Amino acid sequence: MEELYQNYRNAVLQSGVPKADEIILYNMALVLDRVFVDVKDPFEFSPHHKAMREPFDYYKFGQNYIRPLLDFRSSYVGNISLFGEIEEKLKQGDNVVLMSNHQSEADPAIIALLLESKHPYIAENIIYVAGDRVITDPLCKPFSMGRNLLCVYSKKHMNDDPELAEMKKRANTRSLKEMALLLRGGSKIIWIAPSGGRDRPDPVTKEWYPAAFDASATDNMRRLVEHAGVPGHIYPLAILCHDIMPPPAQVEKNIGEKRVVSFHGAGISVAPKIDFHEVAGALEDPEAKMVYTKALYDSVNQQYNVLNSAIHGKQGLVASIPSISLSQPWQ
Repeated sequence: MEELYQNYRNAVLQSGVPKADEIILYNMALVLDRVFVDVKDPFEFSPHHKAMREPFDYYKFGQNYIRPLLDFRSSYVGNISLFGEIEEKLKQGDNVVLMSNHQSEADPAIIALLLESKHPYIAENIIYVAGDRVITDPLCKPFSMGRNLLCVYSKKHMNDDPELAEMKKRANTRSLKEMALLLRGGSKIIWIAPSGGRDRPDPVTKEWYPAAFDASATDNMRRLVEHAGVPGHIYPLAILCHDIMPPPAQVEKNIGEKRVVSFHGAGISVAPKIDFHEVAGALEDPEAKMVYTKALYDSVNQQYNVLNSAIHGKQGLVASIPSISLSQPWQ
């Protein structure tokens, strides 16, 4: 907690926001208060958790905590018009799935902060497929309570404790049933990271890039969407925000990772939906699965590279290419 306080304080002071001292004290007092409340009386997440907005608004709390860490001057959204298309589809009763890379615990807040000026409906209604760490880590739980979640156990941590493996599998089956039910109702937007965890930098070059997608994860999600009995659309989404809250260099088994926080630009981008039958319909399994997964991953990678040029390459809006148009919708 002390370390988080110091890191958050340094990052917000560096941002140059007006009344930084007040913001730091107010936000950190709230975080520590919420963590304390939960340690005394731990909150249990259900397989489908709905964002808690009252009596305490956990969604706003998460937004307000991450906002001063986001340098909006060097942040970008790719293809904002497609988010308009997605919102239309949701309002017509269709389902939308965002197949995305995953960079930090702050991803949901960053996605929402970059969309809230133009598309608050999407920002507040995304359902995140979330690993068990974000619903068990005491410093993470209050932030998770403010998001709509489908809680699953990540493949990466399935056998951390062999005695719990069977329970985890059963819990995942429950969550899948819950997801199928949600999709049957229509008008759902679900975010999933088919890599099963956060991106990590290359150990040698220290370059960041989206982690490989797991073909079985993309295929399971596609089948759920197709069997819902409601039209569904799958869009590739890229997110670049690792500087704001990077994960530990290696995947850790134990809860309680070190929190590094900094003030930085970030970006998200969405590309046109990718239809399985158009991309891989003529192929047999498992080749079809691989081709479809590659199409999604390649799109995420291309968008990620454009965001990287804009933010880290300092090219800004000039980094746009014909298929990926960058903008700053909050301007």
